[in-house]
Amino acid sequence: MMQITGEMLIGGASVRGEEGTMRAYDPARGEELEPTFGAGGTADVDRACRLAQAAFDPFRAAPLDTRARFLEAIAENILALGDTLIERTQRESALPKARLEGERARTVGQLRLFASFVREGRWLAATLDAGLPDRKPLPRPDLRLQKIPVGPVAVFGASNFPLAFSVAGGDTASAFAAGCPVVVKAHPAHLGTSELVGRAIQHAVRDCGLSEGVFSLLTGKGNAIGEALVAHPAIKAVGFTGSRSGGVALMNVAAKRREPIPVYAEMSSINPFLVLPGALAARGEAIARGFVESLTLGAGQFCTNPGLVVVLDGRDTQAFLDAAAQALTGKDPQTMLTAGIASAYANGVAKRAGVADVRMLAQGTETGARHSTADALRDDAARIYRKSAARG
Repeated sequence: MMQITGEMLIGGASVRGEEGTMRAYDPARGEELEPTFGAGGTADVDRACRLAQAAFDPFRAAPLDTRARFLEAIAENILALGDTLIERTQRESALPKARLEGERARTVGQLRLFASFVREGRWLAATLDAGLPDRKPLPRPDLRLQKIPVGPVAVFGASNFPLAFSVAGGDTASAFAAGCPVVVKAHPAHLGTSELVGRAIQHAVRDCGLSEGVFSLLTGKGNAIGEALVAHPAIKAVGFTGSRSGGVALMNVAAKRREPIPVYAEMSSINPFLVLPGALAARGEAIARGFVESLTLGAGQFCTNPGLVVVLDGRDTQAFLDAAAQALTGKDPQTMLTAGIASAYANGVAKRAGVADVRMLAQGTETGARHSTADALRDDAARIYRKSAARG
């Protein structure tokens, strides 16, 4: 059974961070988890990035079959973790076992899909458009296009998908498939999960005979380590899934570099949708129930959860609102992923309460649990609000 040690993985080495300590947290039970993790700093970022830079040329030049076998080896190593991985991820996220088993299958499927894509090699084909110097009204230049790896990639783990959008998720799998080394910044909520998956990748790097810098896993407190990672000149692209504020901050760092780099960010959204009068008349109550199911799915922590419904005031509007309110009133509370998310939710509720022309129509079941790191992080009551239309 693979043990969690609280160490970072920098190339082939296990390194204890010396910039303070961190612990993962069980949001369902309201307790900290063992072991203590050492937080890394800028020196650890520099070491990981330099190793990635040194590994780039040999990794991208490796035979396609070697790269494909590497991706497949990661998938097998993740599966070999068995219940150890699922149980630790449950403790760190409070997500149900069936959801996490499905997410693990998705992660493994992504790795294997990219392996098959790499092995086919069709993406290596070049497009050649010969120049037409005599073309009127303007000549066409000689155009040549081929997909090539950009260099080491920084990946940030997501809070709401601890497996499929994290250490070995889609960003990492696609970077490896392209021939790019990866330096992952572990999400602080999933320290144990990240180390387990990170070691699965580290072992695959070793077993496939690749340069150790192909993969590193960093942990750290606050924003400094992530910003240092994006700012490092060895990093050529960033994959991020998370909040808008976090993604924009990294985009700003990337844009201010001497050599600006792309940040591929999937950030939060209010996900508005419009319900037209004809739909309200035909199936308004069914739409209302579906809206509430989607609103509360995963404690509202999916990127596709709707946050804003726009309807025209009409004869069927009130029935829609009543049906949505009734559906929400019976919803039981759910455990939120992190203390930060719970705090942001509480602040959002307080903010809405102070907005003119906004009134609360319904809320789910209250628990009385506080949103704090000392208690279970419960979504006390999802709420539906109504804002009156401005009158001209």
